[in-house]
Amino acid sequence: MEFVLASHNRKKLAELRDILSMLSISVQPLPEHAPEPVEDGESFEENALIKARAACRLTGKPALADDSGLCVDALGGAPGVYSARYCAGTDTDRTQFLLRNMETVPDGQRTARFVSAVACVFPDGTEFTVRGACDGVIARTMLGAGGFGYDPVFYVPEYDCTFGELPQEVKNQISHRARALGACREKLAERLSAAHHD
Repeated sequence: MEFVLASHNRKKLAELRDILSMLSISVQPLPEHAPEPVEDGESFEENALIKARAACRLTGKPALADDSGLCVDALGGAPGVYSARYCAGTDTDRTQFLLRNMETVPDGQRTARFVSAVACVFPDGTEFTVRGACDGVIARTMLGAGGFGYDPVFYVPEYDCTFGELPQEVKNQISHRARALGACREKLAERLSAAHHD
């Protein structure tokens, strides 16, 4: 089954494609000219559905979309759905802004999680969402040049390093996005099985 991926973010596309290839799901990127829908949902699931519905309408193909972000306990869950627009500027600017906001938070209270919601929308109107999460701790400095977004400050105790330091293939097995896409694959398998028996 071929899907269109509702994203123009090249790094996210590369990561999604890597994970989906492991799941034997074929994907193609959104056409270059495709407009960006307004992501005004109040949850990751709502924003993922907005993107997937728009991509499905545009292409007539089943569409997959991910909406993800970092939820920091000491900041009341922020930046959350506003992770990509936490402040103006680059990924590094947003990460430094987060670190400044966390300066006075003691080591034992720096827990956080990356959350990913994946939406799948079909041309017949069927749709579903799944969620994945990965728990970690906000480091005091940026470490590692891998990944993107807040990866260099998201420390994973079990691996004793940040997402920015983890090899990509390891990150793609344990990340919030990998867990959400794994759940998505199970849902798709159920759908294909049901269609086969009809």
